[in-house]
Amino acid sequence: MKSTIDPQLTLVGAGPGDPDLITVKGIKAIADADVILYDDLACKDLLQYSKSKTEHIYVGKRVGKHSHTQDTINELIVHFAKEKGHVVRLKGGDPFIFGRGYEEIHYAQAHNVTCQMVPGISSAHAVPALRGIPLTSRGISQSYWVVTATSQTNELTDDISLAAQSSATIVVLMGTRKLRAICEIFQLLNKGETPVAIIQNGSLKNEKFVRGTINSIEQLAEGAQVSSPAVIVIGETVALSEKARLADLASNYIIN
Repeated sequence: MKSTIDPQLTLVGAGPGDPDLITVKGIKAIADADVILYDDLACKDLLQYSKSKTEHIYVGKRVGKHSHTQDTINELIVHFAKEKGHVVRLKGGDPFIFGRGYEEIHYAQAHNVTCQMVPGISSAHAVPALRGIPLTSRGISQSYWVVTATSQTNELTDDISLAAQSSATIVVLMGTRKLRAICEIFQLLNKGETPVAIIQNGSLKNEKFVRGTINSIEQLAEGAQVSSPAVIVIGETVALSEKARLADLASNYIIN
């Protein structure tokens, strides 16, 4: 007898943390899901939009704390899609920006699972924006780079050195553990006075905001006990946050 189950996968970007920053299409996908596989960075409050019978499975991954390998997550997607039907893979930010979303879709399609993609609001631009930091601004910065600090071999990625030579705003994700090495690259280019901001837990009530320069940011971050997940923004547009006068989401911030 032929199975009546139609295996489906929908990748849903949950946004930078605040549950209100998910798209309407993302909420609709969650509401239709039979199984939801969710990450650390996807707010658990979003699970309330699912059906009462929907199964919620935590598959969180963080630097140094991988509870599930990527291969295991890929296999779980296919298993539950064929057993239950509609699987929603709920990922923080946007699944196609350092989220390994393409790998999951590629694997699922290879196993005859129909796939859809719901983009999310990436922390790369949303978190700085909520702090009044534009990534581009006329006469100051005409472009921006978004880079990860860590390569596949756990070394500092070469792209940061390339970005540092430009006049663009640079957004570094997953970079707090390599902050010293990042700063050294800019110092070697005589850019020690370049403004820098670090925003931990951006868009959430426990957000930390530290602003300084390449020369001062490491000490400031250490004093504020900044850790992951955090967004590092480097460039002249960081100084514009002083003029934006946006309401603070949290009181825990240090500015120098």
